[in-house]
Amino acid sequence: MSLCRLTVTAVRNLHAVTLSPSPRINILHGANGSGKTSLLEAVHLLGLARSFRSLRLQPVIQYEQLACTVFGQVSMPEGRLCNIGVSRERSGEFVIRIDGQNARSAAQLAEIMPLQLINPDSFRLLEGAPKVRRQFLDWGVFHVEPRFLPAWQRLQKALRQRNSWLRHGTLDAASQAAWDRELCLASDEIDTYRRAYIQALKPVFESTLRELVELEGLTLSYYRGWDKERALSEVLAASLTRDQQLGHTQAGPQRADLRLRLGSNNAADILSRGQQKLVVCALRIAQGHLVSQVKRGRCIYLVDDLPSELDEQHRRALCRLLEELNCQVFITCVDHELLMDGWHADTPVSMFHVEHGRITPWE
Repeated sequence: MSLCRLTVTAVRNLHAVTLSPSPRINILHGANGSGKTSLLEAVHLLGLARSFRSLRLQPVIQYEQLACTVFGQVSMPEGRLCNIGVSRERSGEFVIRIDGQNARSAAQLAEIMPLQLINPDSFRLLEGAPKVRRQFLDWGVFHVEPRFLPAWQRLQKALRQRNSWLRHGTLDAASQAAWDRELCLASDEIDTYRRAYIQALKPVFESTLRELVELEGLTLSYYRGWDKERALSEVLAASLTRDQQLGHTQAGPQRADLRLRLGSNNAADILSRGQQKLVVCALRIAQGHLVSQVKRGRCIYLVDDLPSELDEQHRRALCRLLEELNCQVFITCVDHELLMDGWHADTPVSMFHVEHGRITPWE
């Protein structure tokens, strides 16, 4: 799948624009602050109905405008075109349209247009809290295992009920037991899906990483969120008093984590910034390969400031791996000359110049 038409209105400093991107490589170049990242943000808004730059909506909507709108025409794997659009208002209201119909949730957008983001904040995947790595993990499981989303929704409902009971004690014993049982069933199901996904991801990640950098002793492991030797029901019973004191459930898949270690150390504490970027890129690219194996459609990659932190050798290696994904890629950079020679002659590459919020094709 790929975006064959993109229309952006009132997103940050961008002038209203309609683009026809290449189905493969798209390079946006221009000075810092010109609006390159804002175009990636617009694509992200179209695919997930939210920004990757701000939790707040106000900065995304252009000054003195009431709403921002992004429309896209997506070429689907079966050959048809799918029209999708997202409008976000200052009031907080938003509308998602798919082929002329209102959509129920952003999950429907994500299913149509899987996005992978590689940007300066991607270092958080190694350095950040476990929540960041769980989101990375669950993105992949969502796209390869259709039963994951209903199980995840069941887990969230059971957790809310149990945590409410822990704080307020409003459930009778039978109801408490029923929600604990539902929590354990959903947790075991999610753990099964995550474990299968990691088993598939690890060899792809390791082979991808070898193409980028040699890091002897780097390991990727999965922690499910509770003692691997005990059933969750046993763990919950043993920690009940402590959970009541804290007012929330400590053990379960909501505490899962991915652990990247170099020898006996946390990889983020040892690796340079450039090495960290390559590890994150390998993880994201490996995810793209798994999605392509399961679905005929492919991810769309948004890569902000690709040359940053990378020398020429590693820059070329990363471009080659992105090219081999055979998917649509949007890349930003200041100096387009750094990315001119990284592609095969038969790979479609479109160049766009961004200046003061205006985006124009670069011949």
